Amino acid sequence: MAREEELQINMAKRAYRKAKEEGNRQEEARWANVIGDILKNRGEYVEALKWFRIDYDISNKYLPEKQLLPTCQALGEVYLRLEDYQDALIYQKKHLDLAKDANDLVEQQRASTQLGRTYHEMFLKSDGDHYSVRKAKKYFKCAMELAQTLKENPPNNKSSFLKEYIDAHNNIGMLEMDLDNLDEALKFLTKGLEICDEEEVAEDDDGRSRLHHNLGNVYIELRRWDKAREHIEKDIIICKRIGHCQGEAKGYINLGELHYRVQKYDEAILCYQKALDLAKSMEDEDALAAQINQNINTVKEAINVMNELKKEEQNLKKLRRKMVTAKGTPEERKFLLQQNSCLDRLIEKSAMIFAWLKHREFSKRKKSIASELCDKEKLSDAFLVVGESYQKLRNFSKAIKWYTKSWEGYKLIGNLEGQALAKINIGDVLDCSGDWTGALEAFEEGCRIAAKAKLPSVQISALENMHYSHMIRFDHVEEARRLQLEIDKLKQSKTKELEAKHVTMDCCSETDTEGDDHCSDNMSNAYSGVMSKSNSNKSASLAASGELNDDLPLISLIRPSKRSSKTETAPSGKYNISTEPDEAFPSSLSKSTSNQQTVVGRKRVRVVLSDDEGDMHDEVEGSAGRLHECPVNVAASNEFKSKSGPVRSDYKSQDFSPVPSKSPIQHCNLVNIEESICSYKSGCITFKVDTSMINVELSSFMVGDKISMESLEVELACLYYLQLPVEKRSKGLLPIIQNMECGGRPLESFENFDALRNHMRKVLVDVVIDGWVQKRLMKLYIDSCNELSEAPNMKLLKKLYVSEIEDDVDVSECELQDISVTPLLNALYTHKGVAMLDLSHNLLGNATMEKLQQFFSSSGQKYADLTLDLHCNRFGPTALFQICECPVLFTRLEVLNISGNRLTDACGSYLSTILEKCKALFSLNVERCSITSRTIQKVADALGTGSALSQLLIGYNNPISGNAITNLLGKLAKMKRFSDLSLNGLKLSKPVVDGLCYLAKTSCLSRLMLEGTGIGTDGALGLTQSLFSSTQEPLKLDLSYCGVTSTYVYQLNTDVTFISGILELNLGGNPIMLEGGNALASLLINPQCCLKALILNKCQLGMAGILQIIQALAENDSLEELNLADNADTNKQLTIQCDKLTKESSEYLQPDHTISEPYLNQCVSKECDVEQGMCVINADCSKLEVADSEDDEVRVGTAACEFDDSCASSCQRNSSMECQFIQDLSTAIGMVKQLQVLDLSNNGFSVEASEALFNAWSSGSRVGLAWRHIDNQTIHLSVEVNKCCRVKSCCKKD
Repeated sequence: MAREEELQINMAKRAYRKAKEEGNRQEEARWANVIGDILKNRGEYVEALKWFRIDYDISNKYLPEKQLLPTCQALGEVYLRLEDYQDALIYQKKHLDLAKDANDLVEQQRASTQLGRTYHEMFLKSDGDHYSVRKAKKYFKCAMELAQTLKENPPNNKSSFLKEYIDAHNNIGMLEMDLDNLDEALKFLTKGLEICDEEEVAEDDDGRSRLHHNLGNVYIELRRWDKAREHIEKDIIICKRIGHCQGEAKGYINLGELHYRVQKYDEAILCYQKALDLAKSMEDEDALAAQINQNINTVKEAINVMNELKKEEQNLKKLRRKMVTAKGTPEERKFLLQQNSCLDRLIEKSAMIFAWLKHREFSKRKKSIASELCDKEKLSDAFLVVGESYQKLRNFSKAIKWYTKSWEGYKLIGNLEGQALAKINIGDVLDCSGDWTGALEAFEEGCRIAAKAKLPSVQISALENMHYSHMIRFDHVEEARRLQLEIDKLKQSKTKELEAKHVTMDCCSETDTEGDDHCSDNMSNAYSGVMSKSNSNKSASLAASGELNDDLPLISLIRPSKRSSKTETAPSGKYNISTEPDEAFPSSLSKSTSNQQTVVGRKRVRVVLSDDEGDMHDEVEGSAGRLHECPVNVAASNEFKSKSGPVRSDYKSQDFSPVPSKSPIQHCNLVNIEESICSYKSGCITFKVDTSMINVELSSFMVGDKISMESLEVELACLYYLQLPVEKRSKGLLPIIQNMECGGRPLESFENFDALRNHMRKVLVDVVIDGWVQKRLMKLYIDSCNELSEAPNMKLLKKLYVSEIEDDVDVSECELQDISVTPLLNALYTHKGVAMLDLSHNLLGNATMEKLQQFFSSSGQKYADLTLDLHCNRFGPTALFQICECPVLFTRLEVLNISGNRLTDACGSYLSTILEKCKALFSLNVERCSITSRTIQKVADALGTGSALSQLLIGYNNPISGNAITNLLGKLAKMKRFSDLSLNGLKLSKPVVDGLCYLAKTSCLSRLMLEGTGIGTDGALGLTQSLFSSTQEPLKLDLSYCGVTSTYVYQLNTDVTFISGILELNLGGNPIMLEGGNALASLLINPQCCLKALILNKCQLGMAGILQIIQALAENDSLEELNLADNADTNKQLTIQCDKLTKESSEYLQPDHTISEPYLNQCVSKECDVEQGMCVINADCSKLEVADSEDDEVRVGTAACEFDDSCASSCQRNSSMECQFIQDLSTAIGMVKQLQVLDLSNNGFSVEASEALFNAWSSGSRVGLAWRHIDNQTIHLSVEVNKCCRVKSCCKKD
């Protein structure tokens, strides 16, 4: 290979000299470019630059301007490889300007790609260069769009621009990973590989190599080791085959890091050695070789750390043995303290080498030791360490749980420093899990606490995280700039005297002063401060001297977060490249994540050893000490290959064109709107509407494997309208679509996915427009999108289309964010009239609330009633401030639902203001808002006797004291209009129940929701008697999961007022048992019963109880909804051994076992009479659950016992007892009168039994068409007008 390259260079130089002698300037420039390209591919960048400069000088002086295009590209690329970014940008921008002047899309695409890569690397190497990351996004997106245009409309037949399209996916995936958006990165990179497969790109293509390399990086960060290794090895193989030496070296670096992450150090060193040999074989790759050497040294130091960890584990075992003998003696506490210190060292060392499973094990032991010591601060420290373990293991929900426990612990003891650090940790986890708004709120709270405690270092850490959020996550440039100024100002004011004062003010742990001759307890303070009270993506210098000062403040060792790494100047910052490694890497362990890397060539070389990122604070900087505790930060690869492999001189300009390839959506030509992109799995179907051809993604109108005609009609109407010319859309008339045919058959005849898929792209579906309907708001929304150059949200369009009243705006579950909601708000501003606005289940934050306040203030509506539903978004407490600042809402607001938002107690004063000033407020829902007794007390104080409030929901908030609830109930009892209360999820004490009974006597309640309050049978009886002690309207009563027994149901039957006074009753999750089922059946038969809904899920009724209740409905004229889910027996298992001929088609059936033993035996004896059926009662199954007790379930064939002769033949093969039960149940279902919804889920019915039950449901005499939702153990039967599963429980309107 080397000899061949030398021959090529010699030949090119001869041709260059000949052209120069002849005075042929064009050939002279071309051969200079060829020589430079060969040298560039060999890694000889300095020499290549000389020849490219010759090419540029000749072209600039003697040749047409267009000839400068390839020259500028080549110069920009080489300067980029040499990391001379300013010169690179000069030539790359000149390249782009020349391409635009020549209207050359091909060169524009290449220039955009180069610029994107340069700005990307500048961002990675910068100290928070927001400008660069924005520019990188801009140019990468531009390159993607241009590549797609070129692919669809190639300027010639020589190139399909597939390669560029594939590389564009790689580039965007690379950028997303550097922004810690791993899921988005995975999506783009995987898509790139899918395109390669679909378009049959060669297996050894360099584009595949880049994608495999970057996927390996992503999977390493996701801890999916097998997938990571698979892609890394594919990358290495491809690079080896195509002779891409640099790519192969970086592939081995990646593989080395993978081995390092899983503590396979011998394999890691072998991989790094291979990479080093390859790097040394290339010219001008000294930086890469130096970083690989650093990696090898780091792994060697990690081996030392592992050896020390094993020794320390032995020491811990000895201490635990001593502890056994010291139990109950004065020496016990001493050994506990020694164990605690030993565990701190183990936690430290396991974090250094990424042994996070070990880290979690030691952290949990530390928690146990802290509990035994009864030291609340040490326990809070331990909670933080456990949280860090789970975060590193990417179990974010558990990480949040433990960080929150830590924060609560610090709050309990008044440790402001711990609270601030815990909040920063919580913010980091929320950021990792994609909740950027929640993360920012946590960082802001941490900053506020740090400022209050006068902890400048912690405050700086919080501010840097806030800066990162505004800068990277939300693109708030001005706010980021303001925060940077605040950070700089705070750093300047942080003098040495202040730090010394801070050290003396540090709080001592309750046990820090107690002796420990063997292992001083200072390690507990120092390391728990570092590892626990730090962000999970931080790096700390850990005790260079081995022993830390017992009084050292926690912040002195806090590791800056991954955000900090982008905003601090750090020797070990991103993409550091230095020929002097000792200066470039401090003597500390640093995180190897996608955020801290050193770039050499096109792949990043990433710092490894210690899973925490960032530089160390000034307080611990320069602590030299033992190498095994502070090894050198070293690089292992996490670089994204963002350029092509070796490029031949005949297409030098292609070297830098990472651009898109054929997407699976190319045949669809869909409107560029959300939810309308054809998936490669589902494909598109073409519909002909009028003269327009519309392609629709199959999955967008499939429910399971069935066609949803309603959804299809709505989607077609919206897509057709979007394709109309502007003048035809001006009136806002949308089509009404009903009739569709495909191949002469109605579309409804396509019954499943496979049948429909067979028709894709082969036939057209003809659509007939039956009329037009005006949708003014929808038109205004689309116009606003066009003005803002935003793609319309397809989910939102569908919502607006199906809306019958345009003043009632329901855009829930549309994935709206603060930016994407802007077109809708602009449309509403023009539309003016809004009576109901439902923005629930979106991703909206306080910025949206500010815009809403402006909209309502300027709307001119002062008297019309308003319902505002904002539940399940990302609003914070200041969202309510906007309501307080909007006088129009004081007279208009009737219903406010802001449940499911993180309001916290900071919203207390705003809530009280709203209650006092919004005179028309009828309903307030603040469930699941993280509020406590403080806020509830403020709500109570704000309520007056003349308040219009009728409905109040405060459930699922914690902690709320009994006194606060009692005070609130006292206020509610004095209000004449109050009628609806929800205390769901609040544990109610006896005084609270008494207050509730008083409220029930004095107020005319129409609904009372007490789910999970634990009031028990006596409390429920007392409350019910109070409710009906005077004239009472029909009541909706929720007593689910309250510990109510069958005694309560018996008492209901004794009083006519009870029977006739309850409209809806929820007893789910209570042990009603079969006896209670009998009483409920009697209640339903009673002609005085007016129940409309009865919820009995998880009531242990058993099969007999289910049958009894449904049979009772034959004489009931009122019940419309019945839920009998999860009532199968789990205490015992009745097993039926069926005929062998029926085993293959048999299903599971769990008969009744909650009934009394005599009744059970009776059932058993009946079944034992059947043909050779053997009945076994397994008395050892009391702890089994239906879904998990597969070992004890015997398959029972269940025939579809319908109202025909099929039942008889089925019964001959299966248990006649079972068939009889299904037939009895089917008969009972067929005789119900008014029932509209029936839930029989999770009762062990087989598929055949479910079908039989639906056939019985279909044969009933009720009004409406029968409808079912049967999927595995889900059995929902309803009528067409009242389908199940459509509305979330939190969205049900009363």
